[in-house]
Amino acid sequence: MVKIKIRSGRGTRIIEVDSDATKWTGAEFKAIQESRKKAAANTMVSSGRGTGRRRLGDIAEPKKRPEYKGTMSSGRGTGKRKKK
Repeated sequence: MVKIKIRSGRGTRIIEVDSDATKWTGAEFKAIQESRKKAAANTMVSSGRGTGRRRLGDIAEPKKRPEYKGTMSSGRGTGKRKKK
């Protein structure tokens, strides 16, 4: 298996991972993140530019993306088309 380099942080750190993208993208990675969050529920994290602190378990779960209905603008906002 081939190793590839991924930038992390603010582009200052580079980590090497296997070329299998399912380990760090998609539904499998979301499940891994969720299990890590549940395991570290009592850990305090910074919020609001470092001015606030809250427990990781108290942060709300992300909402699903709503179904889009209507028209979408294209180009520089001058064209419109209906969602297919």
